[in-house]
Amino acid sequence: MTNIVELQPHNEIWKQQFNELRSEFINGLDSLILAVEHVGSTSIEGISAKPILDIDIVINDVSLFPQVCARLEEMGYIYQGNQGIEGREAFKINANELLNINTPPHHLYVCSLDSKELKRHLAFRDYLRQHPDEAKDYEVLKKSLAATVNTREEYTEGKTEFVESVLEKTLSTYCLPFEKYSSSK
Repeated sequence: MTNIVELQPHNEIWKQQFNELRSEFINGLDSLILAVEHVGSTSIEGISAKPILDIDIVINDVSLFPQVCARLEEMGYIYQGNQGIEGREAFKINANELLNINTPPHHLYVCSLDSKELKRHLAFRDYLRQHPDEAKDYEVLKKSLAATVNTREEYTEGKTEFVESVLEKTLSTYCLPFEKYSSSK
């Protein structure tokens, strides 16, 4: 049986790939954005992850979204809506227009500074970066799920209790750490 979710050991290239994409977003979006953040498991050193970067582009408020959306479309992305998650607008690469064939697989989201989902992404990432033992527990859970579930939905659902327990510990006291064009470490 082939695993539905293929995890790979942490790879330093993910940080490099993020930094390259971050530079492209800064160049293409410049004054419209506050930050470009590397979130998700590829942003947490030492744990296995699906080799797909998760990236949040942060804007000051939703009034800027139409301009950001237009620029991202010019850069080769297709707007996908919020996919049922308020405060997180999703984009995918337009394979027909993408000029750089070396672009790594990634999920791209635009979030306003007041987005609950942005705060959740950053709080979870930062907590696991600061608590390597719990990050390893998360890795063990992900590996177990990847080896036993039959769908990506089951994989995601299987992680929910762990994610919510981490967010319960940290979310109420978490403050967004923004400077213009901040990045992951």
